[in-house]
Amino acid sequence: MSTQTSTPTVTGERDSLLRLYLGRGVLAVAWALVFAGAHDNLDTVAITLLVVYPLIDAVSSLIDYRATPNGTERRVTAFNGVLSTLAALAIGIAGAGDEASVLHVFGVWAIVSGAAQVIVGIRRRGPELGKQWPTLISGGLSFLVGITYNIQAAGDNPSLDVLSVYATGGGVWFILQALLLGWKSRQLRTRTV
Repeated sequence: MSTQTSTPTVTGERDSLLRLYLGRGVLAVAWALVFAGAHDNLDTVAITLLVVYPLIDAVSSLIDYRATPNGTERRVTAFNGVLSTLAALAIGIAGAGDEASVLHVFGVWAIVSGAAQVIVGIRRRGPELGKQWPTLISGGLSFLVGITYNIQAAGDNPSLDVLSVYATGGGVWFILQALLLGWKSRQLRTRTV
């Protein structure tokens, strides 16, 4: 007799999240590598890359939203998608100014989206989707780093160099979360008797 420890819906959600987190993580790291070599001047290429980064998050949120059942987690995911879209627009506008303006907008976005990520991570904790530690840590760090960016933007030497580090760190945490979800899937499959 076989018993299944996870329903097809939860298994599908876990597999969807695994692909989403892995793709999101790889894109973040790739973006960081490109941005590191392209932001010496706040020109069209740098501004375009700055706008693209929150748009990657917005598209990821849309994909996540479509795969998430109704509830608080889904509403927070939708909020994050709208927030990231607005951040992309605001960063594009701020890019017409200076690095401090861009860093302020990016910092505010990091604070709010980091808080949203923590909320989603807390909602996803459980036997089917794991403890979500990488998501919780990444969201918490995003929140704290956003505060730091706003402090730096108000200082004498604001620099966009920190954004490549931010994206790399976020990407690594997403990849780690994907790996943990994959491990969780294997663990649950082996428990099926």
